[in-house]
Amino acid sequence: MSTAGRRFDGRVCLVTGSTGIAAAAARALAQEGANVFVTSRTADHAAALASEIGARWQAAELTQEESVESVVEGVVGAFGRLDCVYNVAGISGRRLGDGPAHEMTLDGWNQTIANNATSQFLVCRAAVRQMLAQAPAANGQRGAILNMSSSLARHPERRYFATHAYAASKGAIESFSRAAAAYYAPHGIRVNVIAPALVATPMSERAQGDPQIMAYVARRQPLAAGALQPADLVGAALFLLSDDARMITGQVLDVDGGWSVADGLEEGSQG
Repeated sequence: MSTAGRRFDGRVCLVTGSTGIAAAAARALAQEGANVFVTSRTADHAAALASEIGARWQAAELTQEESVESVVEGVVGAFGRLDCVYNVAGISGRRLGDGPAHEMTLDGWNQTIANNATSQFLVCRAAVRQMLAQAPAANGQRGAILNMSSSLARHPERRYFATHAYAASKGAIESFSRAAAAYYAPHGIRVNVIAPALVATPMSERAQGDPQIMAYVARRQPLAAGALQPADLVGAALFLLSDDARMITGQVLDVDGGWSVADGLEEGSQG
């Protein structure tokens, strides 16, 4: 088999999450030669994805320190090191009480922050500890981390996506990632962020089932004329994790179909 285009041959990549965006990336990483390790709260999903692509897997509650540390120990036990992390797993929070600030419950805030920002911090902490302890790879660096944000962190939408804890959790991820990128660059560890808009995943089923919301999304994401597909994020994600981006760190890349530059107004309306 030709190795052309196999940017991840011999690399060990941890992917958090096992459906939607995470699954699409895990498949692509495996196709490009990576040793993939999948972790997810849902064991059945993680096991099915791992079986499909020939990966290792472990069920884990990523808001818990011991659980996250166990995952990284599992990665190193299986492959000897950790080169890449794609931090995808997270939640919407709406069903838990997230919403506009004046309507939000404290539990909705706490659970959304925990499942999005805290979980990514814990994964990053465990991964960085391992990367600092291991010798640099052939590229002279110790590892690459890609965290998951959202367009809503910097480009909010008040009518259909007024989930303020979710936006705050994603904003926290971006700030944390920039700070970590600055600190760990001298150690050969890169930290970047990808920020998609609405993607057709299980988490966005509410929006996908509402014709009014989807008509708005089609205008707000004109390149996609609707929801993005998980595969639409793969190219950007693998680029940022690969040596193609070895001089890039501390960046937030919008992959949003135009969300950040389109206003979503009705066609023909005047600004």
